[in-house]
Amino acid sequence: MRNWIVGFALLGATPVAAEVVSAGPHGFEVRQSANLVVPQADAFAAFTQVAAWWHPDHSYSGDSSRLSLTPRAGGCFCESLENGGGVEHLRVTYVQPGERMVLTGSLGPLLFEGTAGAMDVKVERIAGGSRIVMTYRVAGFANGNGEALAGPVDRVLAEQMKRLRTFAAGGAPKR
Repeated sequence: MRNWIVGFALLGATPVAAEVVSAGPHGFEVRQSANLVVPQADAFAAFTQVAAWWHPDHSYSGDSSRLSLTPRAGGCFCESLENGGGVEHLRVTYVQPGERMVLTGSLGPLLFEGTAGAMDVKVERIAGGSRIVMTYRVAGFANGNGEALAGPVDRVLAEQMKRLRTFAAGGAPKR
């Protein structure tokens, strides 16, 4: 669980459009969006290449190359761990290729909190490229701490969106 909790607590970099939509003791909703200077299909394809843009500090292994995302219903946003271990971060439950993907599950330390989450990722065509909007809704026990978790989760996902934007434009996100 390398740096997930620390990252949730300390991360400060956010893209232009990041927000905690709502938060309560047993859940929250956060939303990220970014305009990309690539066609809609390319933006969607970039999202599926999670190992290339997800920050390694927000993984259990500390190694983004161990992450994978299979963009089909039943597919997995998974991470392989040493000695044959692994983590299912999110499960793909809906795919409209090039346009939308819905994943369910609990990221990072939320996995241990008795929560369920739905990440809705939409990619739309706009003038000059595309816009990607990621909405993550989490509900459940959350140890009564949903309000306190919302901001840190929002910041971690904002960092990922920023890195995705860099990768989609042909850049290499910095460690």
